[in-house]
Order: sequence, then structure tokens, then C-alpha cells
Amino acid sequence: MKNTIIIILLIVAILVGGYFLFPNLFNNDSNTDTTDTAGQVKLIDKTTETTETKDNTNENDVVKSINGTQTLLGKSAGGRDIPIYQYGTGDTEILLVGGIHGGYAWNTSKLAYETMDYLETNPTAIPTNIKVTIVPVLNPDGLNKISGGDDLSKLTNNPPALADTIVGRFNANNVDLNRNFDCDWQSKGLWQNKEVSGGNEVFSEPESQAIKNYIDTEKPKAVVVYYSAAGGVFSSSCHTGILPETKILTKTYATASGYPSYDEFSAYEITGDMVNWLASINIPAISVLLTDHNTTEWTKNKAGIESILNYYAK
Repeated sequence: MKNTIIIILLIVAILVGGYFLFPNLFNNDSNTDTTDTAGQVKLIDKTTETTETKDNTNENDVVKSINGTQTLLGKSAGGRDIPIYQYGTGDTEILLVGGIHGGYAWNTSKLAYETMDYLETNPTAIPTNIKVTIVPVLNPDGLNKISGGDDLSKLTNNPPALADTIVGRFNANNVDLNRNFDCDWQSKGLWQNKEVSGGNEVFSEPESQAIKNYIDTEKPKAVVVYYSAAGGVFSSSCHTGILPETKILTKTYATASGYPSYDEFSAYEITGDMVNWLASINIPAISVLLTDHNTTEWTKNKAGIESILNYYAK
């Protein structure tokens, strides 16, 4: 009996010692790893085979992946997602931006979505060396004020009176995003004959900061920003003259679309303008102003977009 007790105690001692010396032999949970390379406690879902989140993003990434086409550029001042979409896999990137004035220029977002639909159903329209990046709604707060979300169908079917959309021009901080960029920035900007907020400082708004971060990182070859409404293609500049490539970009889009072209927007003084900031960092950029606030003039702009893609095709 005494010998039996001794044997049992020895077996228990061996098992306890083995547990502490070789813990992995006693842990059959194949979905978790309790340490990372730095020795910090961390749970990792091995089914994803990554230490990043399930959408394969990192907190420091400029854009965060949602699916194969859509990524997240950032959040608005009101906490709304700013999605960004990419088509094509080439090294030459063309960036199209809609909805900087939210619900006031909701048809620019509608145009962006029409462009996305076209590229999805006509992938051969994108030259092999080109990648098209689209931000359909840079100002989701402003769009939400008018549409109650990102559904533009009710606006298309029953366009609101222009006076009722003015509040949608601004983000949740009541800042005009197209007065928040770094070219002649002022805290108080001008829109027609009205004073508007340009923010507390240049790039103070999360929306403008998000697109700045993206552009600084990715450095697109050319940028087209859509506005309402004057009916024309306008070159960008910031006191150093129009970039030669911007002149070509302006003429190419205008000729194909049928819009008139202009060297600058001169109806009134503009401060903190996005495309003029792009000119200041030597990125060719144009403003395309739709003719009114309700239609997308798809045929005209499809021709303009295709002309740009063909121009940059190898």
C-alpha cells in the first residue's frame, strides 16, 4: 500500500512538472496563441493567419480595407465613414472626388456612383497601367443632412429645392471643406457673397486631413474634383502658374465632355481650395463644375473621364 501511494505521488509530480515545462503539450486550443514576438499577452485568431484585424487593416494604414474594392479613407467630423473605391491595378493612379460639398452638391456624389457602376461593368475601359480611385462622398455629414443617409435615390426622384440644400454644404462642424486646404487658407472664407467657416486651422477637419494623408502617401498622377454648379472645367493654381500637365488635363476633359474650359475660377475669391492646394504640391488637378444641382450629365462626364484614362494609358 505504501509503495502504491509513493508511485501515485511520483506520477502526479511528473505530470505537474511536465505541465509547467511543456505547456503547449497540454493546450489543444488550435485557435489561440497566448504570446506575440514581444512577449505581450495577445489572442490571435489563427484562422485569419494575421495579427491584424479581420478586415486586414492596421491602425496606422492610410486606408482600411473593407472588401476587395472598397476601403475606408477615414471618418467625418460627425463620425461617419468616408469610403474610397479602387478599380484597376496599374501603377498610374487617377483620383476622382465627389461630394466635397455634401448635400448641396449631391449630384456630384451621384455622378461618382454612376462612374463606379460603369467601371465595374466595363473593366476593359481601364487601361492596364491605370488604377482609378474614387471618393464618392468626401463630406458624408453634409449629405446626411439632406438625404438622411447615403441613399441618393429619393433625391434623384424628387430633387430638393436648392435653398433647402445649403445647410448640407458644410460638415458636422459647419465648416466648408473646400475652404480648409492649404492654399491661401483663412479661418473665414467666402462663398458667393456669404462668409463661411474655413475651420480653426488649415486641415483642421478630419475629412480634409484624411484626403491629404491619402494624397501625400499615394501621390496620384492626376485628380478631378466635382462641384455644382457652373458648367465648366477649371484649372488649378496657387500663385505659381498653371502646371503644364494641368493645362493638358483641363483641355483633354473639356474637349471630350463639351464643357467650356477656364484657367481659373474667378467668380469670387476662393481661399483654402482643394485643387489649388494640389497645385501647390505639384499634382495636376482640375475642378469640374456640373451645370446644375440635380443632374449628373453622365454622357458628358463619361466622355471626359474616358479621355483622361486614354491620355494616361501607355
